[in-house]
Amino acid sequence: MAVLWLLLLLAGLPTFLLGVFVWVAIQNFLTADIPSTLKHPVKLWFMHCIGQYLIALGNILEKLRICAMPRFLQFLISLMPIKKDPNVLATDMHFGTVPVRLIKPKAVSSKPRRGIVFYHGGGAIIGSLDSYHGLCSFLASETDSMVLIVRYRKLPSYHHPVLANDCLSATIYFLTHLESFAVDPSRVVLCGESIGGWAVATVMQVLTRILSLPQVQAQVLIQPILNFVNFQLPSYQQSKNVPFLTRDMLFLCLCKYLAIYLSWKDAMLAGAVIPLDKWKKYQKWISHENIPRRFWRQFSQPESLGPFNEAAYLESKHIWSAEISPVLANDKIISQLPKTLLVSCENDILRDDVLLYKKRLEDQGVPVNWYHVEDGLRGCIMFLDKKYLSFPCSMKAAKAVIGYIKGI
Repeated sequence: MAVLWLLLLLAGLPTFLLGVFVWVAIQNFLTADIPSTLKHPVKLWFMHCIGQYLIALGNILEKLRICAMPRFLQFLISLMPIKKDPNVLATDMHFGTVPVRLIKPKAVSSKPRRGIVFYHGGGAIIGSLDSYHGLCSFLASETDSMVLIVRYRKLPSYHHPVLANDCLSATIYFLTHLESFAVDPSRVVLCGESIGGWAVATVMQVLTRILSLPQVQAQVLIQPILNFVNFQLPSYQQSKNVPFLTRDMLFLCLCKYLAIYLSWKDAMLAGAVIPLDKWKKYQKWISHENIPRRFWRQFSQPESLGPFNEAAYLESKHIWSAEISPVLANDKIISQLPKTLLVSCENDILRDDVLLYKKRLEDQGVPVNWYHVEDGLRGCIMFLDKKYLSFPCSMKAAKAVIGYIKGI
């Protein structure tokens, strides 16, 4: 009898998995918004479906108490092969308790190299040293730099501020040992993508107050999230269902990382967690009025704060901290930041976070270079080395970053 049940289970499993995929595909066919300006729309839709399918399987395993969804995704990511560049050397080590990977060109340099500290993306759920190995190898090779990738701790076991603290501690260690890594102290760059870009902003704001360390010369923020307060900006309305980061997925990552119950999502979307006094104080920095008119569309509406929900505010009030929403840092801190490259993509729900930060920096006299990928989509740069999964915008974003860093 036990053997019979086992055979039935094995026979039914493929049918179940296929059924879940069909359900996900139909759901995304109805809801996913594939912009007409994007090239390879079918590939984008299929990749998005695969991603949503794996998340759905992870959620099923989590509900069955077999495995947490983030751990399931992390396991799958760990199975992906690494594309190794024969022109670079990679060394894994620890800075204290933080795992890092050093990547440098094989060619011998007669002088200290530029140093790039890179924080990977992945919404604090996925992303790893291996998944960003190709991109960082490309950066090291093309810019003749020493690249340090930081592997911070992630969900489900670790929440804010662990990610930022790991990045900060690894960066401080690196800055205090530049000579031993043959890195030029006058050419150090912080670089990060997605939540890694957020880490760059938060770490950089802390480093401005540590005068004993070598000064970071530039920061590169690639599609960062910088505002956890105003979710009614034009890009949040225009790209809420655009792959690879939908509004639902954004809030899932955000709430898990900040330990906010997902049930408060609607209140946060409606602005019901924003007290009127705080809105009056910070509106000049985070309002849609700071977004250039050319990024507005007919269905983009100005902010309309819902009836204030005190319970939701108390649950989420830590979003008002500059350590969480870097765009809210005071003028003195902003004015001390180094020159900056901001990379944004048109079809990205977080596009307007970049535009808000751009204005904050420029208003305080910080030199800003801004590269906007008109046909870009969320996370395109991380697909650079994934031959059949990359998009034309992947190389555009990478070349912008490389060109900027080579000028430092």
